[in-house]
Amino acid sequence: MIRSAGLLMFRRVGAGAEVLLAHPGGPFWSRRDDAAWTLPKGEIDPGEDPLAAACREFREETGFTSAPPFFPLGELRQKSGKRISAWAFEGDADPAALVSNRFELEWPPRSGRMQSFPEVDRVAWFGPEEARRKLIAGQAPFVDALERWLRGEVTAAGAEAAPSAGPPASDGGRRPAGA
Repeated sequence: MIRSAGLLMFRRVGAGAEVLLAHPGGPFWSRRDDAAWTLPKGEIDPGEDPLAAACREFREETGFTSAPPFFPLGELRQKSGKRISAWAFEGDADPAALVSNRFELEWPPRSGRMQSFPEVDRVAWFGPEEARRKLIAGQAPFVDALERWLRGEVTAAGAEAAPSAGPPASDGGRRPAGA
């Protein structure tokens, strides 16, 4: 079974919040928008702590840092059978500062020509309603879980510190993502 882990960065805006979503790079996603965005996430390496994997993948795919506290959003099973665990954290990031890792793909197919593509070609902030429309359908419940937590329907008792990290920042761990 394939397991992935990801982070959902959020920022408070007025009485609500916005979430940072990632649009997959490469030719298969270039013309898709609604139901094509995702949480920055990736596969958990053997023996790797899931939260550590989520933090690593967030950094690799966006170039942004994450900071505790991390609030568990749960685990979802995708149609493919893949399981995704996610955490939310409060931060801020400028989408124009995106720096994503890259992957190689033979493109066009059977051309013998390898091309390099960013794993994430853009990130953007969305309110919850728009985020649900933009997200791959199986990931929308993570936004629901974040909203429940922000409304106080779920306690922060499950909040976690960064794996193998020191104490939270003196500002309560809400350092800007680019810091």
